[in-house]
Amino acid sequence: QVQLVESGGGLVQAGGSLRLSCVASGRTFSLNTVGWFRQAPGKEREFVAAITWSGGSTYYADSVKGRFTISRDNAKNTVYLQMNSLKPEDTAGFYCAAREGITVYSSPTRYDYWGQGTQVTVSS
Repeated sequence: QVQLVESGGGLVQAGGSLRLSCVASGRTFSLNTVGWFRQAPGKEREFVAAITWSGGSTYYADSVKGRFTISRDNAKNTVYLQMNSLKPEDTAGFYCAAREGITVYSSPTRYDYWGQGTQVTVSS
């Protein structure tokens, strides 16, 4: 089993920045991909970004390209999501997810493990 714990959410004004962290524990050696998803009230959970655990290849949703950066620190079993130029439409619960497969997917159904989420609220 793998446990994921997110932190770093909060309230920020439009144009501001936040950095989310996702710490993995347990059978982390089995992981190949870690992603961030978000879900706003009344909306489906959507893909934000993903990174491969070994090679560090990154993938982004079009809506966050150029504003968000995903990175990892293998020694700390931690994945980060640096969010800049935040907009009110970025307001959502943000979730870290991980999968053991080597293929990167944007569908949340492809991920094996999930954190409890951290709330990001961007005021206008």
